[in-house]
Amino acid sequence: MGRHGWNSGAGRWRLTALVGVGLAVLALVLTVLSTLPDQGSGAEGTTADGDKVHGTPGEPSKQRGPEVGWGFTHTQFSADEGPAEATARAEKLLGAHPMPQNQHIMGWGADNPEPVEGRYDFEAMDRRIDFVRASGGTPVVTLCCAPDWMKGGRSGVDSTDWSKASLEKAPDPEHFQDFADLAVTVAKRYPDVRHFIVWNEFKGFWNDGESRWDYEGYTKLYNLVYKALKKVDKDIMVGGPYLVMDSLDPKQTEGTSDEVKGAWGRMDQRIVDAFDYWNAHRAGADFVVVDGSSYTNDDELLPDEFGATDKLTAVSRWIERQTDGLPLWWAEYYVEPADSKDERQGWSEPHRVAVQAAGLIALARGGATSGFYWNPEDEKGASCAGCLWRPTDRASGGAALPMFGLVSRFDEEFGPGTTYEKVDVAPDDRPNVRVLADDKAVLVVNTLNRAIDAKIDGKRFQMQGYEVKWLRR
Repeated sequence: MGRHGWNSGAGRWRLTALVGVGLAVLALVLTVLSTLPDQGSGAEGTTADGDKVHGTPGEPSKQRGPEVGWGFTHTQFSADEGPAEATARAEKLLGAHPMPQNQHIMGWGADNPEPVEGRYDFEAMDRRIDFVRASGGTPVVTLCCAPDWMKGGRSGVDSTDWSKASLEKAPDPEHFQDFADLAVTVAKRYPDVRHFIVWNEFKGFWNDGESRWDYEGYTKLYNLVYKALKKVDKDIMVGGPYLVMDSLDPKQTEGTSDEVKGAWGRMDQRIVDAFDYWNAHRAGADFVVVDGSSYTNDDELLPDEFGATDKLTAVSRWIERQTDGLPLWWAEYYVEPADSKDERQGWSEPHRVAVQAAGLIALARGGATSGFYWNPEDEKGASCAGCLWRPTDRASGGAALPMFGLVSRFDEEFGPGTTYEKVDVAPDDRPNVRVLADDKAVLVVNTLNRAIDAKIDGKRFQMQGYEVKWLRR
């Protein structure tokens, strides 16, 4: 993390060699160039009223609604870099199945956007957004994290501290407005981005003295960003609070919620309190954003990995009740504890895809309209457990992996505006399958590691262990 430089495609002017041109013509050219705004290393210009303007190619999006569908988040390594054959393959793959794609402004593949106050570096961010455009995706931006100088660190192009402790630090309160100003700069630079998420997982917003989340501080930052972006364009969509919906063992009662609970566990009351405060004091919201896992803080999948996904439904329904039905996004959703990714004892890819499918079904049943798969692309290698495509470090990279088929098809079949319908499942199959359907498609998941005969909507068919099957209606 922490690549630096500037993007030659970010609206910069180049003075090419002039051969055979008289000194008078050269002087004229230089005079014209000197009257243009100074683009500098951050592609910065200034309008007549002093407002900073930035720009990469891109027209304002026609996507006006608060629901974007089901997609993924780019992480540190992604398909915008690598051999041309690999990046082109991934771009073509995504172009055939356009989905929303989320990118943070700092970290997770993006450099420090403002290493010095008023000086910008958007090279890596430009590359990511350009990849989203080229692959036909709907761009979504998460406004996190903050430049070092906003959080007590050093100012300087080469002085960014990329340690986790520093990256996940919130801006100091006296710099909340500076962060809102940076959000404005980002919005103006990428006019085709219409959806912005404010911050990530309350990072840095913890009140040590009271052992609870600093929801007052986060809400103050959120409101400043919300108001600033709405001044840029009232049609920009803004959401928060991007809280991690932590849950604890169902037997634990101290510090847990009596309202949001199930066999999967009980919600941490500190999360409920933080959400309630933001919800009561937010300046506005076009959609609600949270994230979380189906497993408890102790990595327990209760009563099992498929039953644990019921948490995603329960939490989604609770949020919907609190927010009077605002569109609900899950910025991240996890159904697989870290230990299960160990190659020696981990889940097989069919098992992984099946549980992920059950998780998506659970989110949709709870009323979520959008969700982003956290794509953990490896830096290199021929395989990548749980990834959407093969790493693009080699010419053969960029090809689809099984998880891509699930996420892209789910978005295609159950995108914004979907009305879900009842499915007739044979009584003896109900404990063994998870099902979701609209008027055109049925998604069926076998939760057993063995073959079964299933009967759905009166049709009987075989399913292999952990098979994910799509049916037409």
